[in-house]
Amino acid sequence: MEVLCCPMCKGDLTLTVKKREKTEILDGELFCPRCAIHYPIEEGIPNLLPPDERD
Repeated sequence: MEVLCCPMCKGDLTLTVKKREKTEILDGELFCPRCAIHYPIEEGIPNLLPPDERD
């Protein structure tokens, strides 16, 4: 988590874990309080694309 930052403002992200397997986070979300943007984590992969560039 120390190396991840918001791609929009470079601010700190808050982690919410929904599903974990040992030390790996499988599902959850990263949230930037400065931008109010949620970045999903699905199947262990965070999607850090800006919301308007996601499918």
